[in-house]
Amino acid sequence: MRGDLMEVRSSSLQVISVPGGDVKHALKVSESDFRGFGEAYFSTIEYKSVKGWKLHKEMVCNLVVPVGTVKFVVRNAAGMFNEYVIGSTNYCRLTIPPGHWFAFQGLAEEVSVILNISSIEHDPKESDRCELGAFNYEWDV
Repeated sequence: MRGDLMEVRSSSLQVISVPGGDVKHALKVSESDFRGFGEAYFSTIEYKSVKGWKLHKEMVCNLVVPVGTVKFVVRNAAGMFNEYVIGSTNYCRLTIPPGHWFAFQGLAEEVSVILNISSIEHDPKESDRCELGAFNYEWDV
């Protein structure tokens, strides 16, 4: 591991235009947000659907939206919410360290695709979940 990651961070990513389709970077082992590799998986989210709230106790999530647009809402320890809209128009990586509650909503009319490059393999005992109404946040639905 490369030091402690305490804060949620948004990092710009390179898009390389090539004939026939672009190349979109996600995460390199040389980047400071790389905290080891557990697994990579894709999730989809439909327009205006909301998934969450979830809190990881150990996992670092590196989230990239290569298709569509997704709003991620992260609740900090003080109970304040930070919003990050990433995807086609703002191509970047959102790194969420352990200990942060987060949820997300599909903003694109087509199905959006989320890539999570996680620091550890999925373990259902490693995370906590709660209902959307558990926190005082207003979703646009």
